[in-house]
This record gives sequence, structure tokens and C-alpha cells, in this order.
Amino acid sequence: MGELTLNLVRLGVIVLLWAFVFSIVGALRGDLYGTRVLSRNAGPPRSRESRSERKQRKNAPKHLVVTEGSLRGTSIPLHESGVLIGRNPECSLVLTDDYASGRHLRIYPGADAWYADDLGSTNGTIVNGQRITTGARLEPGAQIRIGQTVIELRR
Repeated sequence: MGELTLNLVRLGVIVLLWAFVFSIVGALRGDLYGTRVLSRNAGPPRSRESRSERKQRKNAPKHLVVTEGSLRGTSIPLHESGVLIGRNPECSLVLTDDYASGRHLRIYPGADAWYADDLGSTNGTIVNGQRITTGARLEPGAQIRIGQTVIELRR
């Protein structure tokens, strides 16, 4: 084998090794800092509420309660701006579950109910036994599973 060929093979191996290192760093960065959220709208636009809608809103869920997992018994209020759940410290509910992503789930109010969006998590989100992606309607008492953690929507 010629000297030029040998040097090109060495250079190719070094380039492949660096590409591998950068891909590992990118994957670690994604796990540490979470996924990028492109849209922060609060769901479907709201119209003027009628009396029956106000009554429904009065009976709407007001809290999220962790029923299983390391944070069992933790309760957080639902805000009109929504709730972010994940491992990042910026989240409203910071999970210590190994199966949760940095920014795992967003719960936000719609015109008539609360909705949930999985934010591209690695292990997914299960609501009442069904895997969700975006725009999943949450009824009172809905069971949300993120890894070993189960969260319930309560009044």
C-alpha cells in the first residue's frame, strides 16, 4: 500500500471517530437540556364563555397529583399558562424518573377541557392506557404515566 493511501485511510478513521464523538455529545446534550419547543400557544382559541361553560369550568380539574413513583403525594395547581413536566429544573413538576425526558409533557387549557402534548420524549407518555402525541384531551381523573410515575388530574 502506498504512503498516500495509508495517510488517507488514517485521515478517514480520524474523521469517523470525531463524527462519532460529536454524535454522542449531541445525544447527551438533548438528554440534559431537553427538546426545543417551537410553539408556545395555549391551545385552541377561547370564545366568550356562556353560563354553562362557566359551570363546566367550575367543575374542571384544578390540580395534578402524583399517585405513583418517587414523588408520590406531590400536588401542583394547574395554571392557565399551562404546566410543563420533565426532568429539567425549569419544569413546573420536576421528575426524578429515569424514563422522563428533560421536557417531557405539557398540559394546557383549551376552550372546554385540559389537553396534553408529549414533547417528543424518548419513552413516550401514556394517558389512560393509550400512548399520546399532541392534543390529547384530559378528563378529570385521567391517569398520566411517565415511566414509573403516574400523575392524576383532580378537582
